[in-house]
Amino acid sequence: MKVIGIGDNVCDKYVHQKTMYPGGQALNFAVYARMLGVDSGYLGVFGTDEVAEHVQKTLDQYQVDRSRCRQYEGANGCARVNLVDGDRVFLGSNKGGVLREHPLQLSDEDLEYIRQFDLCHTTNNSYMDEQLQRLKQAGIPISYDFSGQWIDNERVARVAPFIDYAFLSCGSVAQERAQDICRFMQDQGAGMVIATRGSEGAVLFDGQDFYIRPPKLVEAVDTLGAGDSFATAFLLSWRQSQLEHGDQMSHDLRAQLLEEALLKAAEFSAKTCLVYGAFGNGKTYDPEQD
Repeated sequence: MKVIGIGDNVCDKYVHQKTMYPGGQALNFAVYARMLGVDSGYLGVFGTDEVAEHVQKTLDQYQVDRSRCRQYEGANGCARVNLVDGDRVFLGSNKGGVLREHPLQLSDEDLEYIRQFDLCHTTNNSYMDEQLQRLKQAGIPISYDFSGQWIDNERVARVAPFIDYAFLSCGSVAQERAQDICRFMQDQGAGMVIATRGSEGAVLFDGQDFYIRPPKLVEAVDTLGAGDSFATAFLLSWRQSQLEHGDQMSHDLRAQLLEEALLKAAEFSAKTCLVYGAFGNGKTYDPEQD
């Protein structure tokens, strides 16, 4: 199996540590996949500053293919972050840097490249919404992380018809409310919907049944990347099950494999909370230059 993250990459600059950590939802997906032993690629846009250099070196370190990435003169995506009792607090960002100025436009060659993968993952921060219809032509499942933007009905209506997996960050909303949100997302055209609820766990809706996964609680050092790692581990487990068993699996087997995928997701997400940044790889930087 091979998977690809398409879209955003950043460095999260921890002001209090004077350290920047590579991240971004699409990039995290690609790196987490490699950490879990799956071949992966990343397709995105880099700037020409030290942030871009650090992100590129990190991808090479994890052996994530970046052969079709673009690079433009200017600042790479970055965000300023602080930690309060292990929870991330965003202080501001440059909204993707050069990615915002030069969003991806998928070429025929890009689609041919993407077809070699078994699943792609993109996000609400990737400036990819207008490309989803074209991305669908690659013929592989599309996962999309809305983060907290599931509240934007216009975006949901625009995106949902083209995605097979929708991930939503729902904070600590009540379980019944999370189930209503999942139903609404499916009504708008999304496939499987997974709502993460922080310390309250996750809710999955496959169109027929709801699955509830309690969290694996740890003494978190840093919750950055928890949602991305949950999504990655779930998708890898479930997609592998699909490739092995096909779509005609029995209801009982399907339920068992979904429960297993959710458990793996919770366990991997918990491990992510034990390191700084999305997955470590910090580099010292000078906040005075921001």
